[in-house]
Amino acid sequence: MPRTATQARKTAETDIQIELYVDGSGSSTIDTGVPFFDHMLTLFAKHGLFDLKVKVIGDVDVDYHHTVEDTGIVLGNCFREALGNKAGIVRYGFFLLPMDETLAEVAMDLSGRPFLSYHAPEKMEAIGGRAGVFSYQLVEEFLRAFSSALMCTLHVEIKRGRDSHHMAEAIFKGLARALDAATQKDPRVTGIPSTKDVL
Repeated sequence: MPRTATQARKTAETDIQIELYVDGSGSSTIDTGVPFFDHMLTLFAKHGLFDLKVKVIGDVDVDYHHTVEDTGIVLGNCFREALGNKAGIVRYGFFLLPMDETLAEVAMDLSGRPFLSYHAPEKMEAIGGRAGVFSYQLVEEFLRAFSSALMCTLHVEIKRGRDSHHMAEAIFKGLARALDAATQKDPRVTGIPSTKDVL
């Protein structure tokens, strides 16, 4: 069965629709109203080989926070739905991703237990130009919302880095590669990859 999901979520702050195909080719159509976030989700799909459609109407005139956080919730829900009971998957994924002076480490466990451990430099410069300024802190907000909705254990650490754009991009690419590894089917795995028989 194809591992796909379609999710929609509407609140007073955001209206979000996402279509996901886990075993895709990396194609995407992304429109969140936040140019830098569009860039991050596009490369997330590309490097994770996920087919992804994202349409968001958010209160970006107020702030980008609601759009980024709520998109993380809906995207996490999509992966959780698409993976079903997780039978046959690898479950664990990790990746060490270099981008120029930046080195990002991402490790995850599709455990059914939501947890985020995030370690990165604080008080970083905002990212963006004429297209709009994106607060670097929103990367953590996205990760927290995503890991909570997906119900996964997620560890993210910037081992080295100075440029906020490079650090954000390395994290999203590393997340994509770690998630791709964790969601792969292993023909040696019979049933649920847990002694509890449930994830």
